[in-house]
Amino acid sequence: MTATAERAEPDLYRPERYVDGPPHALFAELRRTRPVYWQDIPGQPGYWAVLRHADVEYVSQHPEIFSAEAGGILVEDLEPDRLEALRGTLLSMDPPRHRAYRKPLVKSFTARVVGGMEDRIRAICREILARVGGGEVEFVHDVTSGLPTQVIGELMGLPAADWAHIHALAERNTAGEGGTAAIEMARYAMGFAARRRIEEPRADITSLILESEFDGRMMTDLDFGRFFVQLVTAGNDTTKTMLSAGLDALLAHPDQLAALRADRALVPGAVEEILRWANPLHYFRRTATRDTELRGVRIAAGEKVAMYYTSANRDEEVFADPQRFDITRRPNPHLSFGFAEHFCLGVHIARLEGRVFFEELLAAHPVIERTGEPERLCSNLNNALTRLPVRLG
Repeated sequence: MTATAERAEPDLYRPERYVDGPPHALFAELRRTRPVYWQDIPGQPGYWAVLRHADVEYVSQHPEIFSAEAGGILVEDLEPDRLEALRGTLLSMDPPRHRAYRKPLVKSFTARVVGGMEDRIRAICREILARVGGGEVEFVHDVTSGLPTQVIGELMGLPAADWAHIHALAERNTAGEGGTAAIEMARYAMGFAARRRIEEPRADITSLILESEFDGRMMTDLDFGRFFVQLVTAGNDTTKTMLSAGLDALLAHPDQLAALRADRALVPGAVEEILRWANPLHYFRRTATRDTELRGVRIAAGEKVAMYYTSANRDEEVFADPQRFDITRRPNPHLSFGFAEHFCLGVHIARLEGRVFFEELLAAHPVIERTGEPERLCSNLNNALTRLPVRLG
């Protein structure tokens, strides 16, 4: 922390702070009084929390000042081997390396290509809802968690018999077993890549990756393993969160749910408002590469900077009545998919999964009611529900 920085009492770091939901009142107060705010971390250097929408955009737009690669994307400092592994993922690459790795993949994630998956995603949603049936269910794991695993499995050409295993590893990774689960998943992916190299190419992302050059060289099995862990874990966690938190938000706002039932054309806008209201990730970190200044605050080279999407998505300077959940909100420039260089590669898949899932859920179940209180993950990174008991009628 620089000598001129002001220390403050409010705590944005402690994971327990988020168990009852994000501290939106605190975010609002800090946006007004200290929008670039120093946060301590016990036992290691703290970080600057960037809370305004415009400032999160600015940090995102300037990777030459705010690096994803230098220290990774988590506010905690990682052990060298974990940081090095993280640097092998798109999330923690800076340009020009990030662009070189992203470019070969973009054509597989365009709106046009993803749109061709709608029928299959709709069929998967119907299969899941038919399997669950009606009555009392735990919505997070019984209903929402299977969809992203199956979609990613089909995109990558994974054997259907392996989907349950991959799903279990992704769940463990999110639940705090990131070390062992990620290693096990990477090993699976490396073996899968080795088998696919000696088979005939297929029309899936795995063949595209294995046949493409990334930054002037072919991807190794280790590279593939790192990419696979990122794609599967991120895709599973964020989509599951969008769907379960989305239903929770609708149940907490019955007028909005009624409007959605009355007019299914509102579903795409509802998905965007769900993403703004309950963004799956609270923040991503950057590291200052040189002395700089943001909103009058001096940030020294090497200091951590956290872009708080949870705060930016309710910035009063951007969103009218930002604490209101409104499925008709226009415009809705939320930052839940990131911004600029690291804008989410899977944005079109996520939006399609959200739209189709809620269309099918509402069609299958005229009545959906809570049967208990939702429970949240104890995390300062993942804005996720762990349990949502409902009755499907």
